[in-house]
Amino acid sequence: MMIMVNYRPILFVIGLVLSKIALFMYIPTLVALFTGTGGFTDFAAAVVITHLASFLCLSLGHSPKFQLGVRDMFLITTLVWLIASAFAALPFVFINHISFTDAYFETMSGITTTGSTVLSGLEHMAPSILLWRSTLQWLGGIGFIVMGVAILPMLNVGGMRLFQTESSDWSDKSSPRTKNVAKNIMYVYVVLTGLCFICYRLTGMDNFDAVNLSFTTLSTGGYAPSDSSMNSFSDATDWVATFFMFAGGVPFLLIIQALQKRNFRLIVNDAQVKGFFLLVLSSGFFIALWLTWTSQFAFIDALRVSLFNVVSVVTTTGFGLDDFTAWGAFPSIIFAFLLLVGGCSGSTAGGLKIFRFQVAFALLKKQIMQLIHPSGVFVQRYNERPVTDDIIRSVVAFALTFILTIVFIAMLLGCIGLDPITAITGSVTAVANVGPGMGNIIGPTGNFASLPDAAKWVLSLGMLMGRLEILTVLVLFFPAFWRD
Repeated sequence: MMIMVNYRPILFVIGLVLSKIALFMYIPTLVALFTGTGGFTDFAAAVVITHLASFLCLSLGHSPKFQLGVRDMFLITTLVWLIASAFAALPFVFINHISFTDAYFETMSGITTTGSTVLSGLEHMAPSILLWRSTLQWLGGIGFIVMGVAILPMLNVGGMRLFQTESSDWSDKSSPRTKNVAKNIMYVYVVLTGLCFICYRLTGMDNFDAVNLSFTTLSTGGYAPSDSSMNSFSDATDWVATFFMFAGGVPFLLIIQALQKRNFRLIVNDAQVKGFFLLVLSSGFFIALWLTWTSQFAFIDALRVSLFNVVSVVTTTGFGLDDFTAWGAFPSIIFAFLLLVGGCSGSTAGGLKIFRFQVAFALLKKQIMQLIHPSGVFVQRYNERPVTDDIIRSVVAFALTFILTIVFIAMLLGCIGLDPITAITGSVTAVANVGPGMGNIIGPTGNFASLPDAAKWVLSLGMLMGRLEILTVLVLFFPAFWRD
């Protein structure tokens, strides 16, 4: 039996999101108006269109009482990102006069905090459109944190139930708790963004660059207001960016708990944060040794650029500082692995996430001990919590789907005509939401403008699937999902 789609709450939620998109469009609109740098009428038109669409959705979806089921949550999660990206792309079409394909790719890359771009000559663009790019990434970052804390654990996507708290329970009993957690996440996100801005200013950066880069650093997005990315700033700026990119890759709910209890050992002692820190430190240190040994940098400079690039890649930020693909085979192999890893669950980072690797290694250890002691009973735990069989199955299913999605998208890109390096690394960087790929075309010093339109749509789908943990989107294509 086919069920009817519960369209009223879906339309209402989409209308709410579009209304917020329109409100945030006012910021670059006012910047264009008061600076006289162009783009005012274009942004004003985008604001009007988005407001009208929002009003229509809210009117059609209004109801005295809403009842959202799990099926509705899956559908809403995907539709919101798809439709919001379409309307948020309008300023790029109106101001930059680019195709809707390029505008949608740029917007999807921004709102999923991927950081891949089709634009060049950023230094000569209107400040309003540069600010809008950064704002999209900032909004996408906070959106994903809330989704990762409150929605995905409830849906049990990819083992996320391991982090289920009261904030993941959408019952009437816990809804005040959910709202409180969302507000606390927003407060911490805004404060950290402000601190990042202040630190950038202290390094000598001007206000406009500091605002844009604080938005895209903490959101681990990677958009910069110039084609040179982070190469045109001071060494002190690199350290500031490294710190706040790392902060963006840490679970925000853990930061909130540490602040509320005034006990920062909660962060230090967390298994996921420990693994995240050790991965960054060890990778950065070994690459720095390589760069020093091959006489490419002095050790202090080698440590700075290696840690920056490692944190940028593993948090899926994608800022560019030098071309790490030109450092030799050893660093390139490490970076190829780091493209997949990602940061912590409940952070702004994408990728597979550290906890899934840790759960997999714990499972491997359990299997080895079971081989040594066949009659022994071994309980798998993570962060002092038992790891149930359904969580393990969910993690394994997600990891398999993650790899298969990368392979499938890479095959599509190959069929479109992309070379193997561009197709494979483009697929990886899209699904993992990293930003730059490898090779001469989409490497750290290139962009995605020259790719065929079909490839951009495929990569946009990959970015969306990666950001929504793949299974959230994939489940919509199964007929069983639509049956009662």
